[in-house]
Amino acid sequence: MIEFIESIFTNLNTWGLPVLTLIIGVFEFSFGLYGKEWNRNEKMLDIACYALPRLATRPLVAYFGLKFLPYILPYAKDAFDWIPFFWGFVIICVYDDLTQYWYHRLHHEIPWLWRFHRTHHSAPYMGMAMASRQNMIYTIFFSQTYLTTLLVYLGLGYPALFARGIKSLITKMAHSSIKWDRPLYEKKWLHPIAWVLERTISTPATHHAHHADRTDDGVGYYKGNFGNMFFIWDIIFGTALITRKYPKTYGISHYEGDEWYAQLLWPIFKSKVKGSELAANGPVVRQDVKDTNEVAVAEKNTETSFGTDAISSGLT
Repeated sequence: MIEFIESIFTNLNTWGLPVLTLIIGVFEFSFGLYGKEWNRNEKMLDIACYALPRLATRPLVAYFGLKFLPYILPYAKDAFDWIPFFWGFVIICVYDDLTQYWYHRLHHEIPWLWRFHRTHHSAPYMGMAMASRQNMIYTIFFSQTYLTTLLVYLGLGYPALFARGIKSLITKMAHSSIKWDRPLYEKKWLHPIAWVLERTISTPATHHAHHADRTDDGVGYYKGNFGNMFFIWDIIFGTALITRKYPKTYGISHYEGDEWYAQLLWPIFKSKVKGSELAANGPVVRQDVKDTNEVAVAEKNTETSFGTDAISSGLT
């Protein structure tokens, strides 16, 4: 059993990560952590979003990339193979995750980009099932889709694959419905570890807050906590909210179950849900806060969530 667990982590970039995802997913499902929200439409979307990039997008990018890069950059092959593994790993992790932070953040802050990222936030649950849930256009224009292939060509294949495996593990665990970080907050003697960890990488508490369907409770914060592997970007750029609490509900408050294929391939396919951002004549961003008090509270939380007040909350 121990040998099997070790082999999973030593083969994260091949079969290890899918197996680990499946094991945790089965555990989540067995304990009813998805609830009734995980209906047929949501299952179809989650499965398609997980399978397509791995079975089509990434293999095609790798094949054509390694086929044509010698013609485009003939003198660059193995140009960086002199870089030690450790430093290659560090450089790749920083570059990869920092660019993803801004790619992610811009899809929240620029209205016309939101609909390409909306699919990831429409899930009314957290877990392994929705961790890879993204619109395909969002995935195709994602620089990380091409980065690994380029780095392999440049001679940094091993650190690139290792960095990708570690990042995938951290981001999936941050999306997990298993709140593995909770003991760190409940045991006072573990608070110093929690303080460092929650400022370094994404955890369920910080990332679940980003997926909340409301911001008026002081916990949900979809206008921040954009970090994927590293949460430190949110600390640096003032978009962090640390509460050590978890939202009660997730998703988009006005979500009405847009068809899975529309969420996967918008704008090629449009939603039939009237008023949806993904509908043929739908709004770019739908707003449906129900009363002015809620708006005022939400705006106040947004204003105070930047800077040291937001970062220091819940530290004791």
